[in-house]
This record gives sequence, C-alpha cells and structure tokens, in this order.
Amino acid sequence: MSSAVPPSAAADVVPLTEPADGVGRVVDTPAAFDRVVERFAGGTGPVAADAERASGYRYGQATYLVQLRREGAGTALLDPVALPDLSPLGAAVGDAEWVLHAASQDLPGLAEHGLHPARVFDTELAARLLGLERVGLAAVVAELLGLGLAKEHSAVDWSTRPLPEDWLRYAALDVEVLVDLRDRLSERLDAAGKAEWAAQEFEAERTAAPPAPRLDPWRRTSGTHTLRDRRQLAVVRGLWQARDANARTRDVSPGRVLPDRAIVAAARAMPRTVPQLVALPEFAGKATRRRAPAWQQAIDEALALPDDRLPSHRGPRTDGPPQPRTWADRDPVAARRLTGARELLGTMSGDLHVPVENLLQPDALRRLCWTPPDPVRAAEIAEFLRGRGARPWQIDLVAVPLESVLAEA
Repeated sequence: MSSAVPPSAAADVVPLTEPADGVGRVVDTPAAFDRVVERFAGGTGPVAADAERASGYRYGQATYLVQLRREGAGTALLDPVALPDLSPLGAAVGDAEWVLHAASQDLPGLAEHGLHPARVFDTELAARLLGLERVGLAAVVAELLGLGLAKEHSAVDWSTRPLPEDWLRYAALDVEVLVDLRDRLSERLDAAGKAEWAAQEFEAERTAAPPAPRLDPWRRTSGTHTLRDRRQLAVVRGLWQARDANARTRDVSPGRVLPDRAIVAAARAMPRTVPQLVALPEFAGKATRRRAPAWQQAIDEALALPDDRLPSHRGPRTDGPPQPRTWADRDPVAARRLTGARELLGTMSGDLHVPVENLLQPDALRRLCWTPPDPVRAAEIAEFLRGRGARPWQIDLVAVPLESVLAEA
C-alpha cells in the first residue's frame, strides 16, 4: 500500500496514531489462535483484512503478517510463518464480506494459508471506479474519512522477528478504518450508479485464476531494451538465471543478490575474465566481488553458445497480437482500429470518471482490434470480449460504440 496524503488536504486530516484497542501481541501459537477464531466467530459484520510481505528483501511473495479486524472481535495480528494453516478462521466467519485495499495483491497470499473469502469489497478498486485521483490507502482514507494514516513502514522487511512495536502499530492501523471506508465508498458507488459495476469487479477479482508463468521472465531485466546484440541478450539470460537460482536458495530478493544494472553492464562489456568483470563499477561491491566467479561462469557459458541457441530480439511466440508500435507497418487497418478504439475509450473514460484500464482490459482491446470478429457487429464484439474476461457492465458500455469505430476503420 502506498500514496501519501495530498498536500492540499493535509491541514484537514486528523492523524491516526494509536489503534482503538491498542497494539496487541502477535498471535503465533495454536492456543492464542484458537482464541482469535472464537472471537471472530462471535463478531459481526465484514472482516477488514490486510497482509504484509517482504518484497525487496525475500525471494517470492510470501506473507509474513496477516491483520484482521471485525466488529465485536477487535484486531488480530497473525504470524502465518508460525501458523501456516489459518483456515479455521475462514470457517469461523463463514460468508462474511472481507474488506481489503488492493485485494488482488493480498488474496493469493491469504489463499496460501487457507483463507478464501466468500465475498470481497476492494476499497482501492472502488476508488478507481469512482474516479478518485489518488487511490492509495492513505490518500483515500484522508479524502473520504479525514483521517491520516502514516505509511513510513510500508516497505520494511516484514520477515523480521520479532516485529518492532511501531511496525505492529502501523499494521493494526491499516485495518482500523477499512470497514468505515468501505461504507463511505459504497454510498458513493450507489449514488453514482456504479454499485453493480463494483460488485462484478470484486467477484472477478475474488475468483481470478493465478496468473500463468511468464515466458522468458529474464527479458524483464531493466535496461535489456538497450541491448542490440543477441550474444548480449544471452549474457543477460545467463546472469538472470544464475542470480535467480542463488536468490531462491538463499531466500533473498534477486535485486539484492545482483542488481539489474549490473547484469546489463556485464552484458554490454562481455568480460572474458573475473578481473575484467570486477573492474566494472557495478561489480565493485564486496558481496558482488565475492560471487564474481559464479557470475563469470554464467557469462562464459553464454559467450560459448552456438548462434542457433542465442535468444531472439523478438521474444517467445505467444497467441497475442504483436506490439502495437509495429501495427502501422504490419497491418495499417488494424492500427487504425486500435487508434479509433483508444480515442473512443479515452472519451468514455473522461465522461464516466473511470480509468481506461478499468473500462476495458487493454489486452482484450488489442486482441479485438488485431483480429476482430466477422462480421463486426455489437453482438459478436460482446461475445469476443466475454471470452477475454470482460465483465457484463463493461460489455454493455463498450460493445455498441466499438462496433461503429471498428467498422469505420
């Protein structure tokens, strides 16, 4: 969660400094967890929830703290490392609605520990549908509730044990006002005629399948786009894979093992020896120099590859359309369709106060414009978008206008 309070609103914001029930102890024993389950079973209303990870510190996206709050039950701070199975708590609250901010970030981690909400209200997504300029939790709480949430601990290492008191205070405050925020957002959604839109979005988010593994994830190394030689790309791939294996074994964020800028610098220089490698400024750090032989081995293996095993510049083949920047040359008519569709959705976005990416998924729009149905009619467009995960409210809004745009192109 992020986003500072807007400066213009700061004077009207009352800082939240202490949880209503104080900062309780972290629940990390079966006996203490049983008491939490009993409390939440006896509570009423929605369950406010949040989860903290150690992104930037640990490998992967494991959850290291779960915060929950419910009327009549108070707040609970749970240690999912000590208590990996939290499913009894999910059973205790039954079909209660869970209120989260940016739910898509937390739901996968909660599911790993047996928590599968029956219903979800996402306060960030609601803020997006309402057209709020800032949708970070602190900003939305400030704008709608006039309360200030401190965010100085949002990027700390939550795998730390024991967790410091001020971190736990921050974590408890994150769920302190979520239900009040949900109520205020719900009122605004009703008034704007967007309550059903939100309900469909929340359910799609709750039931979303895990994302498919990325093809060639090494291509996301920052700076790779500046490299023009396939041999250099092979060095990036080799170093990325060596770094990933090292990071996974040590449970350390890959960026802490070897920064992207070091990988790209080595690919550009293509050193032949360890001394040449550590002469690069990006490899001057003590830890990086200590592992330099392993990095050089990965470089050597990439340099020794035959040409037919070098990675291509175009990347792996997918079932999706090519990059839009190439459309004008490859299919001018498709390029005109995409331009017209983007202009249409941009206008609708402004009129409806909904971000373009929430009005229709960008991937669905690109696929529609690259290979539209035949004939190009609203009914066929609707069916096409439905097959790409578009929600009924989105289809109802865009299918007919897109028919005109695609036909004109």
